[in-house]
Amino acid sequence: GAMWRGAAAGLLCLAAACLLRGGFEPRARLLSAAELRRYRGAPGEPGLYLALLGRVFDVERGRKHYGPGGAYSKLAGRDATRAFASGDFTPAGLVDNVSGLSPPELLSIHSWLSFYSDNYDPVGKLVGRFYDENGAPTEVLREVEAAIEEALKSQAESEQKKQQFPPCNSEWSSAKGTRFWCSRQSGGVHRDWAGVPRKLYRPGSQGSRCVCVRSTGPPWGQPDSSQHSDRGDLDNPHLEQYEGCHPLAEQCILTG
Repeated sequence: GAMWRGAAAGLLCLAAACLLRGGFEPRARLLSAAELRRYRGAPGEPGLYLALLGRVFDVERGRKHYGPGGAYSKLAGRDATRAFASGDFTPAGLVDNVSGLSPPELLSIHSWLSFYSDNYDPVGKLVGRFYDENGAPTEVLREVEAAIEEALKSQAESEQKKQQFPPCNSEWSSAKGTRFWCSRQSGGVHRDWAGVPRKLYRPGSQGSRCVCVRSTGPPWGQPDSSQHSDRGDLDNPHLEQYEGCHPLAEQCILTG
């Protein structure tokens, strides 16, 4: 009956929507810098766009931030990728030149790009530094993407390191000196062991920092095998004991 027909129409409609979304997205628009400048959301202008790494987004929904008078209105109608990393909103900072940015700055650009991809509609590409006149990525864009990739990788590695050697707690007082101690959530790493304080030396960096080291079980990243000496990571070559502290004490007081 009629009910069945309605349901069938609904299914067809769904399939069509899926096709449109996934299959052939309309060819992304290619905009010149001059065209993009007309999209600053002022009366009589065709819309409100901004570009990041050459990707153009329609930010109309965020008009109170990006429109005339908004806190981020300077980002509208242009690609100011560098400002997303540096926070510099002077004319010198509102540029798309990304050379010489540090890994944390590149990660900041990456997270802004994810933010726009998740919250705003993509319009197309800006022809210039990051895309050529055919909309193909330039050498510059490939290099930035590789650098972001690299920064993400080393961020993941340092997260790993932090799981293995969480920072220890420390406090200082003129009377007692410095106290280092380990707990199950020191360094913001929640775990089922506390560990004991050690100095960790990093290859290529000056000085050491206080970390907590697991003192039982197999070494980090080595499956439980009969060969290991049930000492956790205590034998790691980058670690050193604090002088005047018991090797297995969970806290350590250094006077002076």
